[in-house]
Amino acid sequence: MPSNPLSLLIFVPLIALLFVLLPSLKKEYFKYITLGANLIQVLLAGYVFFSFIPSPTNALQFAEKTSWIILNLGASGILHIDYFIGVDSLSVSLVFLATIVLTVGTIASWKIEAKKRGYFALYLLLSATIVGCFLALDFILFYLFFEFMLLPMYFLIGIWGGAKREYASIKFFLYTLFGSLFILIAIIALYLSVIDPAATAIAMGLVPSGIVPDAGIVQQVQQLLAAGKIPAKDLVHTFNMLLMTDTANFIPGTLLSTSTTWLILGVDARLMAFLALLIGFLIKLPAVPLHTWLPNAHVEAPTSISVVLAGILLKIGGYGILRTAYAIFPDGAIHYAWYIGLIGVISILYGAFNALAMKDLKKLIAYSSVSHMGFVLLGIASLTAEGLNGAVYMMVSHGIISCLLFLCAGVLYDRTHDRTIEHYRGLASKMPVFTTVVTLSFFASLGLPGFSGFISELFVLLGAFKSHLINGLLSEWMGIAGVIGILLGAVYFLWTLQRMFFGKFWIKTQEWQLPDLSIREKTMLFPLLLFTLLLGLFPGILVEVISPGIAFFVNKLIQ
Repeated sequence: MPSNPLSLLIFVPLIALLFVLLPSLKKEYFKYITLGANLIQVLLAGYVFFSFIPSPTNALQFAEKTSWIILNLGASGILHIDYFIGVDSLSVSLVFLATIVLTVGTIASWKIEAKKRGYFALYLLLSATIVGCFLALDFILFYLFFEFMLLPMYFLIGIWGGAKREYASIKFFLYTLFGSLFILIAIIALYLSVIDPAATAIAMGLVPSGIVPDAGIVQQVQQLLAAGKIPAKDLVHTFNMLLMTDTANFIPGTLLSTSTTWLILGVDARLMAFLALLIGFLIKLPAVPLHTWLPNAHVEAPTSISVVLAGILLKIGGYGILRTAYAIFPDGAIHYAWYIGLIGVISILYGAFNALAMKDLKKLIAYSSVSHMGFVLLGIASLTAEGLNGAVYMMVSHGIISCLLFLCAGVLYDRTHDRTIEHYRGLASKMPVFTTVVTLSFFASLGLPGFSGFISELFVLLGAFKSHLINGLLSEWMGIAGVIGILLGAVYFLWTLQRMFFGKFWIKTQEWQLPDLSIREKTMLFPLLLFTLLLGLFPGILVEVISPGIAFFVNKLIQ
């Protein structure tokens, strides 16, 4: 394997994009080039995942760092932006998940005929930016990937979507752009407040250029910074997210420094920055009441884009909260833990009750995603090892299961162009293999033991109840509400299964052709079923990778 697999994960789809844009290339090759690029991503991400060595200090692995932009601003110091990527226990499983979902999405795109060059070019750009979000450790680099991810999604929904695609794509774009502005405000405040001690040591002349300062030099710079003895012109301001987690790198007296208290609208500036990041990523998660873009986007998006949207994009919300808001502002995480848990509970119950009322199969699955992302938020809010392990496990598990669910909805829609639940009955007699896949997918999503959904929900609930007993951040009733959410999930999934697949066969339009699963559909669905079963029966595959780093992460948050 190459020495820089993470860069290849980003640049392989971009190179494939250049081939797709060649005017002489025949359109029947677009999907094969895209699939080839995604399969290479899967191989690279699989190599990274299975080569990853769990560390009790959550050590960064496969890191690549190169100076990108350096601006000497005179008396205002030095601006420093790096091309800095890497994986740790928080991100390595999500990178692997992203490549799997993107590959499945490509196979689901096999029947796209209109504007094929544009579709697959945008899909390849999306493939690069999504993976880049999970790899980037420089905040500006992360923000660029985050913003560029919006453009292909906007066009993929707006051009290849359903009847109300323009409304859905604009709503998705505006909501996400609105959230990204909050993130940008926090990034600017952090830039003004944080320095890179190693680069500052070089700027001060403590070590020659090209020599990496040792820990002693870094500590010396941090002590000089605290004492106010470093000239402003020598301060190297950074967007490095790892450096932002160390309060010793904050310039005394600045907006987000812990040494002084700045108030914004009567609230501590650090808490306001935490809230800005939290709101930005809650929209992406999405959490109630910032979720309303999601059902529209899912209903109007083509099946392949619904798969990517539910399987990966929502996870960037949970990942962003942990990577930025919680890691950089643990004081905010503790201060607002109860309110974050409350939002999680509301999302669980609100999403479940809405799913119960839905007549459109895609909308039902979309609201079930809102409910399951509420479990992610509840686990994060608990600030316990069990809860955070459950949150990360839920993101991976839901990524697989939501793909299954939307692919199943797409199977029906491809045959009938109708997703209305009450227009089908007794499908098991005509599509037995499909019925089996749907049944197992529903069981996996409602958290039946033996599937990955059970493990993730179990860990989240353990974390919620433990939080009430150990750190007192969450109320006991929040864990009980989570249990009720699981019960409601069983109700809407089993009721849908009973109405659509069992009983005497009936469909609204007799002209509909309902053949069972094709080879292409089995190629997408069967491996995903296998994944959720493997993670349900052998949770150690994932837990052993993420738990040591998560334990270190939790200890840093509450110390």
